[in-house]
Amino acid sequence: MSTNKNATIRYQALDRCFRNPGRKYYIEDLIDACNDALLDVDPKSSGVKRRQVYEDIKFMQDSKGFDAPIESFKDGRKAFYRYTDLSFSINSQPLNEQEAQQLKESLLTLSRFKGMPQFDWVEELTARLEQTFNLKTDDNILSFEENPFLTGREYIGDIYNAIVSKKVLLITYKPFKTERELLFEIHPYHLKQYNNRWFLFGLNNEYGSITNLALDRIQEINESKTKYIANTKIDFSDYFDDVIGVSVDDAQEPQKVVLKADDDLLPYITSKPIHGSQKIKKDEDGTRIELKLQLNYELESTIFSFGEKIEVLEPEALRAAITNRIKVLNQKYSTCV
Repeated sequence: MSTNKNATIRYQALDRCFRNPGRKYYIEDLIDACNDALLDVDPKSSGVKRRQVYEDIKFMQDSKGFDAPIESFKDGRKAFYRYTDLSFSINSQPLNEQEAQQLKESLLTLSRFKGMPQFDWVEELTARLEQTFNLKTDDNILSFEENPFLTGREYIGDIYNAIVSKKVLLITYKPFKTERELLFEIHPYHLKQYNNRWFLFGLNNEYGSITNLALDRIQEINESKTKYIANTKIDFSDYFDDVIGVSVDDAQEPQKVVLKADDDLLPYITSKPIHGSQKIKKDEDGTRIELKLQLNYELESTIFSFGEKIEVLEPEALRAAITNRIKVLNQKYSTCV
């Protein structure tokens, strides 16, 4: 669970305690309340310490936090905590400066959709936040790698809305390998960006399986009157775990892939792993990289991107595929030698 989410859960738990006039909450009680709230959301939570709760109280009291009227009241040798104004709640307060800044940072991430239909609200809301909280900055501090000239970006808004609204789409599609346009009826489930291209994943009515469509090959989108079939089988949070890219083969099991890398390539592969399953092993023969994933075109392209600094040792099918591509490449450049 993220640190920010943990903090929000703790603030809400403390707010409930401070608003309760029927009970005295000592520091131990506040710690217990925070831990109970965290465990409700995440049973694996490691909990919260006394020092953290004190820091939370200090933040809630601060004008940059919630400006909460929290007081400690002596009760013998101990002290309990309560709002002096029991009508106060952090949920009834306007955004504080930190929250506004965090929201703006999120909007900056969304701003990569600027210029797309249905996303004009991002620019409007950012401007309102800048005016209200004086968050304007003249520095362009965040950039994303993307191709603003990529076709198909204009469909993101319509597809996004169809996913949220659970609408079936009729998509006119033109694959690269044919001049003939195809018509697909798709129950849209997920949008994914890979290598600066956008892809739609959804149930194909004709095949009864998940179809992957590149947005830059879409020619037209219309809404279908067919009843939407909800996604009950695929968790897209881990759907791509066994692949590089977007080509998932449900019939293929992940395979062990062994690569041999030059020593000067190792720092780059260590800091930016080829795949989440990556393991690096060193022996007298050099550096070996082990992966466990499905074989697909994106894996081959990734290996090719390292040029002569990497070699496929196994499986043989992948080594043969790379060898064949090298032969074709060699034929094309043989006149240059």
